[in-house]
Amino acid sequence: MRRGFNPHKDKPNEETEFTHQVIIPVYIPNHEDYFKDSFKIFKLCLESLVKTIHNKTFISVINNGCCIEVEHFINELFNEKKIHEVIHTINVGKLNSIVKGLVGNNIELVTITDSDVFFLENWQQETVKTFNAFPKAGVVGIVPQFRNFSYLCGNLLFENFFSAKLKFTEVKNPEAIKRFFHSIWDEPSYNPAHLKWNLTIENKKSTAVVGSGHFVATYRKAIFDQTQTYFEYKMGVDTELYLDEIPLKKGLWRLTTHDNYAYHMGNVFEDWMQETLEGIVGNTSKNETLFDIPEIKNCSKIGYFIKNRLFIKLFNKKPIRKLFYKMKGLPKEEIQEY
Repeated sequence: MRRGFNPHKDKPNEETEFTHQVIIPVYIPNHEDYFKDSFKIFKLCLESLVKTIHNKTFISVINNGCCIEVEHFINELFNEKKIHEVIHTINVGKLNSIVKGLVGNNIELVTITDSDVFFLENWQQETVKTFNAFPKAGVVGIVPQFRNFSYLCGNLLFENFFSAKLKFTEVKNPEAIKRFFHSIWDEPSYNPAHLKWNLTIENKKSTAVVGSGHFVATYRKAIFDQTQTYFEYKMGVDTELYLDEIPLKKGLWRLTTHDNYAYHMGNVFEDWMQETLEGIVGNTSKNETLFDIPEIKNCSKIGYFIKNRLFIKLFNKKPIRKLFYKMKGLPKEEIQEY
């Protein structure tokens, strides 16, 4: 039986006050072995995030099958209004949990991040600065890595192959790149040239590194207009390829900020993490940097194939690569090994 009229029926939603969403899927099923330090690292991730964001940032935490202690902690943060959305689920897989956070709002920028990312000051401002400087940016990372341009950057390389704006420049923060790879491997080996040179694109407004990783990156929300709703695998098996390819299908570029604005902590706590957190002044103004939203025009199937399949097949041939490296200013002594 129902009596009366629901006062919210046929009432439109109010326009959101938020301009940036951060989605954090987290899976910490216990505190043993691989997950021994994961809870501590997750807390550092959230603390560094809260200290460095502006006041129009909407934080979504997706509990993807965590143990009860982590679940209680997430609920406490929500009750204290430190985060804005909590979704609890069994372990449905990383990408399925991300999709749950993507739907149900209309926030123009969305950062998707692993739960072991340490955010540094100005990451948000520099991300928006990069979007504003490059209207064709579809995703912007904040951690430069080795040879980012080698992964899913066909459209950008094709469109700027003969442009002087696309060139090799000196790596701005080589120590940060070293730190990233130390967070993944115990004893990483480096090609010295990769620590010295990055492929960048520049204009009068800014410089950005070509390409982007996916453990933390910010996307234009509009590219998710046809979001896939289910993924078969929990992780791996090209699940992350879905997020990586979406900008290309919209004809947009993958970029990373010129400097480093986050650290990957991994699953082992180290003293520097707490020390770095204590040294963060934070975003004292709490004012957001406005994002100039350009219109998205879908890439044609022919254009997508030419730029991201056919061109890349040619680009990956050694003679073409070497010619490209020479054209874009890589020193002669580095070309052979780069």
